[in-house]
Amino acid sequence: MEQLLFGQYISLDVGIALQVVVLGFIGGVLSGFIGSGGAFFMTPGMMNLGVPGVVAVASNITHKFGKAMVGSRRHGEMGNVDKRLSLYMVATSFIGIRIAVWINSTLFRMEGDSHGAGGGSGASDLYISAVFIGILSLVAISMLRDVLKKGEADQAPSRKIADALGKIYLPPYVHLKVADVRVSLWIILVAGLATGYLAGTIGVGGFIGVPAMIYLFGVPTAVAAGSELYLAMYMGAWGALNYAFQGMVDLRLTMLLYLGSLVGIFVGAYGVKVVKEVAIRLVTAVIILLCVLSRAIAIPIYLRQVGWSETDPALDQYFNLASKALLFAAGISGVLMILFNVVKGYRQRRKVHLTMEKVGAVPEVA
Repeated sequence: MEQLLFGQYISLDVGIALQVVVLGFIGGVLSGFIGSGGAFFMTPGMMNLGVPGVVAVASNITHKFGKAMVGSRRHGEMGNVDKRLSLYMVATSFIGIRIAVWINSTLFRMEGDSHGAGGGSGASDLYISAVFIGILSLVAISMLRDVLKKGEADQAPSRKIADALGKIYLPPYVHLKVADVRVSLWIILVAGLATGYLAGTIGVGGFIGVPAMIYLFGVPTAVAAGSELYLAMYMGAWGALNYAFQGMVDLRLTMLLYLGSLVGIFVGAYGVKVVKEVAIRLVTAVIILLCVLSRAIAIPIYLRQVGWSETDPALDQYFNLASKALLFAAGISGVLMILFNVVKGYRQRRKVHLTMEKVGAVPEVA
């Protein structure tokens, strides 16, 4: 039973373990800074370390559950969670996750035994990487377009799509009290299905869930972020359970990710307070594009493994090294930029505090 629920697909020495912790830390910093789970960095990072893609996704979605539970509680205290919206989306997100788990598991075991042994994970790694590249490219390009539009970077999100969908007669409609919007239930259910599918396929559901809430439903940004975390809590639990029964969750990786991310998330969260929103969006888009490019570099490895390419197997290590180097360079550069602004912001606040103390001391002396 234990082997069924929790697998071990990679030999963890001290070096690999430390790299997973670093992945968790960088992912945590990016998560706190961007507002996403950081899976767009951690999932490909684990794949570069030799973890099968489906195991990386499974371990990541399990790790996401705990973080989402804490994050949604904090947002709930601030009144930023529309539980009704999240629970409507949960209904179909479970279906999307179940479909994703079935596809990933089937591809992983297509050429091997019940645990993928004997066949490798080329088919599932190729599938996960292709979906990752396609979806994250669209997300990054959309973010860059918003940032580069002169005079529009600080404007509220556009309601054009939400207003257009509102004119289409698609009953029944539901009124979301916290978000203060009226939306067709069908649109919510379709968005939930897509969010669940992507969360179960590549471990990145928030990049679809949050934009869907903002641009399709017209939900305020803060409420969208809080509601997606509440949704992610349920999706993480359901995804972890489904992957565990397939024997795909490596609890060692999950715990190591927690170890790094719980420290990093506080650093990133502070960075949000001292960095302009435009800069946050720009940094996010650039990092995502570099992560996409990193995955693209690794594609020839998986094409050869499934027999669609006849490249020299000796080149695999160089493709993986280049992919890994670019990914870590992107993550470390992003973290250094965030840390720089955190230190800069702290010094500025400290300077203001000291100035106020001096000003406050003058009347007392007089």
